[in-house]
Amino acid sequence: MIDAPIDHVAIVVKDLDAVVALYTQTLGFTEVYREIVADQEIEAVGLRTGDAVIELLRPLSEDSPIARYRGDAETKLHHTAYRVADIHAELARLKAAGVRLIDEEPRKGAHGNTIAFLHPKSTAGVLIELCQPAG
Repeated sequence: MIDAPIDHVAIVVKDLDAVVALYTQTLGFTEVYREIVADQEIEAVGLRTGDAVIELLRPLSEDSPIARYRGDAETKLHHTAYRVADIHAELARLKAAGVRLIDEEPRKGAHGNTIAFLHPKSTAGVLIELCQPAG
């Protein structure tokens, strides 16, 4: 059972600077990280308010998978990430339960986290990321 808090909600954006300004200047969020994740072809910006983090994802090229997912929209909800203590054990448990995994093995994600995605066909159409914080 995933008995963990939401780590973040990710939104793919077309104009990263404009959306960061909206969240920080207008909504009062605080930027907590900004980095390039080359193997995922994204720039990720984490914005915090209270205990919640919104992660904005800017595709590094317009022909990347995440840019194709966003399509012509200015923004599009991409995934919800849940924090787990042992990502290997959770992946094994979910696979044994018949959940289709995008990532059979965890990989490095933004902000030093170890991540793995569950296929939306097994999760009622929602892309879910498991996220084990660094350290």
